[in-house]
Amino acid sequence: MRAGRRQVLGLGVLALVPGRAARAQAPLSVAVVGAGMAGLGAARALAKAGARVTVFEARARIGGRVWTSTRWPDLPVDMGASWIHGVQGNPLTALADAAGATRIATSYDSATALAPGGSPAAAPEPWGIIAAARERAAAVETDLSLQAAVQATPVWQRATAARREAIRQSIHREIEHEYAADWSDLSARAFDDAAAFAGGDVIFPDGFGQLAAHVARGLDIRLSQAVADVVKTDRGLRLHFVDGTREGFDAVIVTVPLGVLQAGALRFDPPLPAAQQAAIAGLGMGTYVKCWLRFAAPLPLPATDWLQVIAPPAPGADTPLWPEWVNLSRALGQPLLLGFAAAEAGRRVEAMEEAAAIRAALHTVESVAEGPLPELIGAQISGWGRDPLTRGAYSYARPGTDAATRRTLSAPIWDGRLVLAGEAGAIDHPSTVHGAWASGLRAAQDILRRAPRHLRWP
Repeated sequence: MRAGRRQVLGLGVLALVPGRAARAQAPLSVAVVGAGMAGLGAARALAKAGARVTVFEARARIGGRVWTSTRWPDLPVDMGASWIHGVQGNPLTALADAAGATRIATSYDSATALAPGGSPAAAPEPWGIIAAARERAAAVETDLSLQAAVQATPVWQRATAARREAIRQSIHREIEHEYAADWSDLSARAFDDAAAFAGGDVIFPDGFGQLAAHVARGLDIRLSQAVADVVKTDRGLRLHFVDGTREGFDAVIVTVPLGVLQAGALRFDPPLPAAQQAAIAGLGMGTYVKCWLRFAAPLPLPATDWLQVIAPPAPGADTPLWPEWVNLSRALGQPLLLGFAAAEAGRRVEAMEEAAAIRAALHTVESVAEGPLPELIGAQISGWGRDPLTRGAYSYARPGTDAATRRTLSAPIWDGRLVLAGEAGAIDHPSTVHGAWASGLRAAQDILRRAPRHLRWP
């Protein structure tokens, strides 16, 4: 996709004047690696400021983990991000307005918990013991995992086996599903260290991808261009591509997912500073799988937005596979369900054949339906952990990491010419699309701080 390449400035008389005067007016050339929301946001801001920006994307599409599948032409579904979480003051709300994107509200308060057989079930919440666990973690010198902090509380230690199992499952549904990580690997101090917007949540009946498409208009985006190396030279930075080609720039913003950085799939020469490498290694990359089930007729299920399946753990595991569902019947007017598998359960799903994972999801729904399910006419399942261009769904805070870790990750280096951006480096709103967007804007601003004076932050 190439949507209008910005031409080199400084033509006419300036083009004929050699030396510093002509060079001072040349536009800053910036490469953005990755066309997700962070990369697109950075590129848009830099282009508006007057820089010459080229976006390189390894995929044959834009959006990154914002991906609207059109496999069902009459019913687009989001395989990555689905919601704007908190619409008041959220920058994505303004983007959605500008894009003319229709939105429909969903509510966590519209929820039903069901036991196998379809009978109503109690769904205890873990917040009391979580508060006690966080107090415990704050009182010790070294950060604890959420599991260790919970199990150190008097409530846990006095609890019966049945009560402990109920607490464990509530933490899986409410926390592991929110942060895409096992309680054994979440920081008790910082797992939810993020700001939030008010105003409820909305989904896009025509897909979240509308926002990426809107932001990408007019940008120079080169698809199917995988970067292998980012190299610092005497004159700037140079990108080495997987196809063997090279191209030089004044500055580079890298927005590939944390999992790609952790795998060393993108190399830096010289290596990144030790503190930045430690930040990359210290944060976690979570697992979160989505399964869409489309039916031929209305579903024999409660018409609430959210459905919780209170079921025993899967054999050989300590959590069930598909305990959280969204019933889109009200919001979209379609017999459509969206199921989630997170953390260890998500890894089990991603290790299965797709058909087997879908059968397991369908079996879960059948177990709580009030009658026979109508014909299943389609299913789609995500697999971000298996994707070499993501290697996970989104980042989380492991024990010993916090907002300072993310700040280190996204700090400008190489004389301010290189910045890493994306949801993993979003200090106030990690693990979200709006966090990725804000991170991209901040990276652009960091680059422009050392840019020629005729470039201005928009």
